[in-house]
Amino acid sequence: MTRERAIALTRIAWLAGFVLLLEAVCRLHLVNPLTLIPPSEMIATLWSMLASGEFAGDIARTFSTVAIALVLSIAIGFALGVAVHALPRLRRGLDPLLASYYSIPTFVFYPLFVAIFGLNSVPLIVLGMAFGVPAMILSTLNGLDRVPRVLMRTAQVHRLGRLATLAHVVMPSALPYLLTGVKLALAYAFIGIIAGEFILADAGLGHAIAYAYDGFENRTMYALMLFVLVVVTGLNMTLHAWEGRLMRRRARA
Repeated sequence: MTRERAIALTRIAWLAGFVLLLEAVCRLHLVNPLTLIPPSEMIATLWSMLASGEFAGDIARTFSTVAIALVLSIAIGFALGVAVHALPRLRRGLDPLLASYYSIPTFVFYPLFVAIFGLNSVPLIVLGMAFGVPAMILSTLNGLDRVPRVLMRTAQVHRLGRLATLAHVVMPSALPYLLTGVKLALAYAFIGIIAGEFILADAGLGHAIAYAYDGFENRTMYALMLFVLVVVTGLNMTLHAWEGRLMRRRARA
C-alpha cells in the first residue's frame, strides 16, 4: 500500500468515525433535536429535496455565480501575477499588501457593492473576486518563482521565443502552484458568495439556508449545508489529487 493511499484511508476512517459518533449522539438525544439532527436525516432530506427539484433554482444561481467569479479570478489573478512578477520594484511594494490582504474585513464592502451594482448577481461576483484574485496572484508569483533557472537557460540555448518559453517551460513547471491558486480561489469564491447571499440576496443557497434558519426549518438548513459541504469538498479533493499528480511528475522531471 502506498503512503498516499494509506493517508486517504486514514482520513476516510476518521470521517466515518466522526459521522457515526454524531449519529449516536443525536439518536441518544444527548443534543437537543432543535439544535442538531442526525446525519442520516440530513442525507434523507437532501435526497428528497434534490429529487423534488425544490431548490434547483437556488443551486443554479449560486453555482453560476461562483463559476463566473472563479473564471474571472483565475484570469485576472494570473494576468496580474505575471505582470507583478515582471516588475520587481512593483512587487517589492505590493508584497506586504498581498501578505496582509486577508486581514481586511472584505464583507463590509458588500452593502456598498449592492448600492453600486444593485440587488443582483454582480455584487456577489465582485465579492467572490475580491477573495479569489489575491489568492491567484500569490500562487502565480509562487509558481513563477519556482521555475528552475536551468530550464530557463536551456530555453535560451535553444533560442525559444517568449511564447514558446512560456508554453513549454514556464507553464508546465508552474502549473502545480497555479492549481493551488485555483483551489484557493474556488474555496474563497464559495465562501464569499454564499456568505454574501446570507447577508442580502433574493435567491441562492446562502439565502435558502438563512431563510430555513430564520424559520426553524432545521432539516432543510442542515440538508443544504451538507450539500454545499459535499460539493466543495469533492471539487477541492479533485483539484488536490490533480495537484499532487503534477507535483510528483515535476519532481521526477
